[in-house]
Amino acid sequence: MERVIKWFVENSVAANLMMSFIIISGALTIPLLKMEVFPDIEIDMINVTAVYPGASPSDVESAICIKIEERLQGLQGVKKISSNASESFASVNIELLPGQNLNEMMDRVKAEVDAIDSFPNDVERPTVRQFITTQPVLTVAVDGNLDDLTLLELTEQIKDEIDDLPEVTLSSIIAKQERELSIEISETILRKYDITFNKISQAIQNWSINIPSGSIESRQGEILIRAESQSYTPDDFSKIPVITSPDGAIVRLGALAKINDRFKDNYDLDILFNGQPSNLITVFRVGTQSAIDVAEAVKKYVERKQKDLPPNVNINVFNDQARLLQGRIDTMVKNAEYGLLLVIIVLALFLKPKLAFWVSLGIPISFMGGFWLMPLMDLSINMLSLFTFILVLGIVVDDAVVVGENVALFRERGMNPKDAAIKAATQVSKPVFFAVLTTMATFSPMLAVEGEIGSIWRIFPLVVITVLFWSLFESLTILPAHLGHSKEKEFKSPIFKNINKNWDHIQGRLTDGLFYVIKKFYTPLLNKAVKRPFTFLCLSASIFILTIGVIAGGYMKFSFFPPVEADLAIAALEYPAGTPMEVTREGYIELEKAARILENQLKNEFPNNPTIENRLSTIGWQPLRTETSRGPGNLDALFAGPHMAEVALELKPSELRLISTEDVVRRWRKLMPVLPGVKDISFFSSIFSVGDPINIQLSSKHIEDLLSAKNDLKLKMVQYPGVYDVKDNYNVGKEEISITLLPAAENYGVTMMILASQVRQAFYGLEVQSIQRGRDEVKVMLRYPKKERSSISYLEKMMIKTPNGYTIPIRQVAQLDIGEGLASIQRKNRKRSINVTADVDLSLTTGNEVIAAMTNSVLPELMKRYNSLSYSLEGEQQEQGENLKSIGKNFIIAMIVVYTLLAIPFKSYFQPLVIMSAIPFGLTGAVIGHLIMGLNFSVLSLMGIIALTGVVVNDSLVMVDFINRYRNEGNSIMDAVLEAGPRRFRPIFLTSLTTFVGLVPLLLEKSIQAKFMIPMAVSLAYGVIFATTITLFLVPVSYLVLEKYILKTDRI
Repeated sequence: MERVIKWFVENSVAANLMMSFIIISGALTIPLLKMEVFPDIEIDMINVTAVYPGASPSDVESAICIKIEERLQGLQGVKKISSNASESFASVNIELLPGQNLNEMMDRVKAEVDAIDSFPNDVERPTVRQFITTQPVLTVAVDGNLDDLTLLELTEQIKDEIDDLPEVTLSSIIAKQERELSIEISETILRKYDITFNKISQAIQNWSINIPSGSIESRQGEILIRAESQSYTPDDFSKIPVITSPDGAIVRLGALAKINDRFKDNYDLDILFNGQPSNLITVFRVGTQSAIDVAEAVKKYVERKQKDLPPNVNINVFNDQARLLQGRIDTMVKNAEYGLLLVIIVLALFLKPKLAFWVSLGIPISFMGGFWLMPLMDLSINMLSLFTFILVLGIVVDDAVVVGENVALFRERGMNPKDAAIKAATQVSKPVFFAVLTTMATFSPMLAVEGEIGSIWRIFPLVVITVLFWSLFESLTILPAHLGHSKEKEFKSPIFKNINKNWDHIQGRLTDGLFYVIKKFYTPLLNKAVKRPFTFLCLSASIFILTIGVIAGGYMKFSFFPPVEADLAIAALEYPAGTPMEVTREGYIELEKAARILENQLKNEFPNNPTIENRLSTIGWQPLRTETSRGPGNLDALFAGPHMAEVALELKPSELRLISTEDVVRRWRKLMPVLPGVKDISFFSSIFSVGDPINIQLSSKHIEDLLSAKNDLKLKMVQYPGVYDVKDNYNVGKEEISITLLPAAENYGVTMMILASQVRQAFYGLEVQSIQRGRDEVKVMLRYPKKERSSISYLEKMMIKTPNGYTIPIRQVAQLDIGEGLASIQRKNRKRSINVTADVDLSLTTGNEVIAAMTNSVLPELMKRYNSLSYSLEGEQQEQGENLKSIGKNFIIAMIVVYTLLAIPFKSYFQPLVIMSAIPFGLTGAVIGHLIMGLNFSVLSLMGIIALTGVVVNDSLVMVDFINRYRNEGNSIMDAVLEAGPRRFRPIFLTSLTTFVGLVPLLLEKSIQAKFMIPMAVSLAYGVIFATTITLFLVPVSYLVLEKYILKTDRI
């Protein structure tokens, strides 16, 4: 290492060029990095979806879900199969075992699904895709007092213009209404002309068709032949001959049917923006596109377009994620700037100004090096990566402080700058090198965290490792080169002389104060500790045991993932499944009324600072609840149906308003009256969810056991203090009419296929053709008129055509039974399942405490009572279990790696244990910090403790390295440990202080943007302070006990 250091010191031009190259490369890379609020989460899960138009959930389950499950069961690499059957739609999720090749597994799953040849004819081709959670950049709302067709055409025009923007690659119209050509023929007409839907369908297909008919090879070239007779409009279809007689009479389709070119009948969805009918266009970021650039381009377009629109039409931007991202970036950058300033001030206070400058220069060099390598690791600029840079702000100068301090020490001894830089940097190169390696190793457990959101944790170690790599490189190459050519010069200007004099005076006071603390407090306490080493070790062990007691006793509550508050206040309204949209609309009106009252109240309270900017309302769909609910175990969540409504209030960015989103939601909830018949009304404001705090999934082959167990579990769950909003996902759906054949059907030759096909054609429709009109694929459907599909009596009076050509009433061959169906059917591992979920009041209890109590008593009792029953923890609990298990396993491996990295340079099996002895006390500091700040422990707190481990090890390593060097000079163990503490007090104090002050701005941050990241900063900041204090005593005492009393290596 000495030769490398010497080369850079003697070739300062190369060092400066290298520094410039790193900084310029990083600066040029930053604009090319993609920017997003949260990184896209790629999950080892494959999703298979299929559409079965008009089918009930039970039919979808038996016709699609079960067949796919049975086909994929036993496929190598599959961990779990779950499915959801809803009306007309099936979704099957295949969760893979860790380490599987996703593309290869997708090919295998697709091959298996394609091999299923027993799907009903009406089932559309299943699609197989990977689960990737992506969020749109923003939504463009087009609203106005227009009819549906005009509004849709205007929306499509605006979408085309947005797609033409150079910055935009992908946009889509949300819940676009599909058009169809509906050919409606009454039962009376069918009887009068003695025809069937099949005959009419055949006539349409024979006449409405385009067929390539070959080509003619002429001398002039090839001439293509096309037979063109395709119908596209109602007028075209009305001219198609259906019945012809020998006398030349023709009955055309227009005389038999009413042909409508319109939107589909089953489109139960109303979208309103600020009270006006609206369509929504979602704009996405693709590849490395910047969300901020995309949003800026779209917002400028919206501003221009509004000027060209009629007065009764508006175009607005809603849920601008780029604005959210910019707010997060500004907050993080502000904290980084303040943290950097504090670190520089601390360094300048304890080191000479010029030395402090060269040491601080390592921060931008390391950071720019980190930015430069981010594209290689597929990292983006997001909340987590920006926070990681703040997290490492104080750590990144630790090695530079050690090198810089040692160079200053050698220069104080009279050595010239070049020799001092070479000798000093070489002397500490080994401990600095291994200190950085151990820090990298302690962050490594986050590289491979299991679970559906486990991939986001890799951001922390990847950023830290790259930044620390450049920090190590800079501290052993560029820094010695700068210090080797740095000379102390007297200032010529009187002003600067005066400033320098005053600064030296301040430094002198601080240095004297630090030496006073060392002499009067630290050294006497250290003497007492080493004289009674076993007493001190027992005291230390007691402190750690007390910490464990605080955690185990429930004084420190644990919540897996803190909520991330959004700039949206959302209210979701749900009636029992099957409720008509007219009834849902009545509840929605009350929700809107409460929102308008709240808006007026907030205007009066904050007249110069409007809180609510826009209001998006949907009846028939809950888009934002769907988006925020798609967490672990619920990735394909969908809340839609005529019995659902949602109102979302878009608030001004949190840093610009005077009331929190949580307070807005709380006040809105209080304004809502009691709505009769409502199944559930919920208010929320979280932008990201890892699932419900309590989510227990019950599974059984017997639906009766499942329903009884579900009710028993809910009764027990509501008895726990702090548990509220207990519900399940078992929903009784619409009424169903079950058709069964009577024995008489055999006499007429009527089979279930004949009967079901005719009923389906009449009431759902027979798809005759699918025609392409512009971009739209329009289905041509044959069916009864809407009036004849609106009453059970029409089904009871329906006539069935027998194979022999007779027409008989349906009642003659079939029995009609009315019953209740299910809104959806959930399955897991080939058994029906029901999820029981609940929320918790964190001031009273946590999900972990409730789950622990239930798994100890309630759930085992249910298993005994219902033999077929099984259960699993889903949602937050599932993710927590997988995350913590893999973090724990990886942390043990990391500790083994750290031990190895320490054992190699110290050539000892036992001294690494001394160095690592301070690690547990980081937990004590973290607990104290959380208690002081009034925070619950979370997975981010644990990540902070893991990050803290590396810093603690570095301080201990510096201490043990000095003791060894002092002993090698011939001193006794007692003298070495008593000398090491005071001599290494200042660098250890300084490295810990820089780590702490770098995080102080974040600890004091009050904005919502940084709130969920604070637990990690608290663990690291408070843990460093406490662990450093312990290290200054524990390491010398442990070293003494090990070498003097256990190994007995004292030579004097």
